[in-house]
Amino acid sequence: MKRSWWPLLLFGGLLVMLAAGLGLRPSEVPSPLIGKPAPSFRLPLIGTPEQTLSPQDLRGQVWLLNVWASWCVACRQEHEVVLAASQSGAVPIYGLNYKDRRGDASQWLARFGNPYVASLSDIDGRVGIDFGVYGVPETFLIDKQGIVRHKLTGPLTPEAWRDTLLPLIRKLNG
Repeated sequence: MKRSWWPLLLFGGLLVMLAAGLGLRPSEVPSPLIGKPAPSFRLPLIGTPEQTLSPQDLRGQVWLLNVWASWCVACRQEHEVVLAASQSGAVPIYGLNYKDRRGDASQWLARFGNPYVASLSDIDGRVGIDFGVYGVPETFLIDKQGIVRHKLTGPLTPEAWRDTLLPLIRKLNG
């Protein structure tokens, strides 16, 4: 008789773990980079590959790094929000085009609009790996000293922009 209860208890335990997992927010995956300097890199710009940019060039300003790709469906979902955030003028937004071809990225930006001050070409994905990118899109908030202050995994939503990023940007620019 006692043996017949084990499958039921095991099933109940699995249900509890599933319910706990459903309560998690995948857009709030913690990053080991929070509170640490942004990884160092120097990458070519998509439109003008002879020009390069690095986090050191952006010191002294709060900025967003939005990791995106032309092949990314979720990037298309978030693009209107990124455009609106860029047009707000609250913070400069830089793109990190992840594992994509420059031509495809240029065409995508021409078609849907370019919200970026500059978009960097990370063809082999090494810089994305240094940032701990799980998948595109992801957005990083970096302060005036080059320290990563927040990471958003998944598409940027109007709510995440309004309720999370914008207050942090205002505080960091304070």
